[in-house]
Amino acid sequence: MENYLDKKQNYQLDFNGKGCDFFGIVIVNWLLTIITLGIYYPWAKAKQLRFIYSATSLNGDSFSFHGTGKEMFKGFIKAIAIFGTLYGLLFLFIKLQMPFVGAILFYLGFLAILPIAIHGSYRYRMSRTSWRGIRFGYRGDRTEFVKLFLKWLGLTIITLGIYGSWMAINMRSYLLGNVRFGDAEFDYDGDGSDYFMLNLKGYILSIFTLGIYLFWWQKELFEYYVNNLSVTKENEKIEFTSTATGGNFFSLAMVNILILIFTLGLGYAWVAMRTMKFIFEHVELEGDLDLNALAQTEENYKDATGEDLSDFLNLDAVM
Repeated sequence: MENYLDKKQNYQLDFNGKGCDFFGIVIVNWLLTIITLGIYYPWAKAKQLRFIYSATSLNGDSFSFHGTGKEMFKGFIKAIAIFGTLYGLLFLFIKLQMPFVGAILFYLGFLAILPIAIHGSYRYRMSRTSWRGIRFGYRGDRTEFVKLFLKWLGLTIITLGIYGSWMAINMRSYLLGNVRFGDAEFDYDGDGSDYFMLNLKGYILSIFTLGIYLFWWQKELFEYYVNNLSVTKENEKIEFTSTATGGNFFSLAMVNILILIFTLGLGYAWVAMRTMKFIFEHVELEGDLDLNALAQTEENYKDATGEDLSDFLNLDAVM
């Protein structure tokens, strides 16, 4: 125990992105995406991710995103082809006066795409992320994850949504548990029962307080996500802890809303940067893992199809 205390250290997470810098990137991206009828979108996303990653640092060293617009464009085309096929089948069956069959096939295809998109996005995003030259990675098995996802989804449907809390935690545990940081491993130790009760309490109290408790509910969710996360390497470990309060979330939301209202939405860049800074300012890392001893173990993976599918499906919340 004494040796652990002697080795215990703090790690500093920082975010120094500025709204004015991000605004310049966002405006150019919007204009080019509109002018090119959406074709520029993959390059726009790559540019934004590079900015956000470079503005994020651990112990003074910035993270890097190595994904390119070209990689994402290839995935973008594949994603369009997949969704185009699904919609094509739907309209074909509608034309054949079989809308019910078409709808079933469409939603079955949609459900089959969901886990593939999530898995692919994690694999691509982690592979293209590094810190001090040490790459992240994702080692989940696609077939295994698809089977688990469909099982969890089936249980959620059968229980009329009640199992949704267990599905959310099981999915987070599987995905994060397969993330690697060099030769260190991430782990998520949440429990579906706790998560269900947390959401049930938050829902009930939010109703009784006419929505005021929403900010404290958000605080508890954030705390639950962060406090159950850790990184381990052999016997060494880094634990994550949230320091945010309900009042902090209330202040963040109110100021962000006022910025968006008084700038007619143009303040989005400042809102995004304030939110990112808020997250990193309220996450503390403590442990005894020597970051200088991390070894390179992860491979490059350049297929961004899952990344683009997740964009189409708006899966940022899952990530």
